[in-house]
Amino acid sequence: MLTGKQKRFLRAQAHHLDPIFQVGKGGVNDNMIKQIADALEARELIKISVLQNCDEDKRIVADELSKGAKAELVQIIGNTIVLYKESKENKQFNLPK
Repeated sequence: MLTGKQKRFLRAQAHHLDPIFQVGKGGVNDNMIKQIADALEARELIKISVLQNCDEDKRIVADELSKGAKAELVQIIGNTIVLYKESKENKQFNLPK
């Protein structure tokens, strides 16, 4: 579990990132979860955009993605979800204690 201080740090880091995935009408599927898990291993911190035509609520989408990819939900801002997962091989962030 991330602490408040760690989430603040990650939100600041994520500010400049562009979303690299979009969840649309099809919602969340296993293939998307696998791709997101791979992207998290490579980058640790990613943004996902929830499109207007997505049938599910963005909080449900965020929950499904974070559980499926075994990642931490950093924040939901507007229609953008920020996920973090510590990488085994490509460590990029030293989180504050």
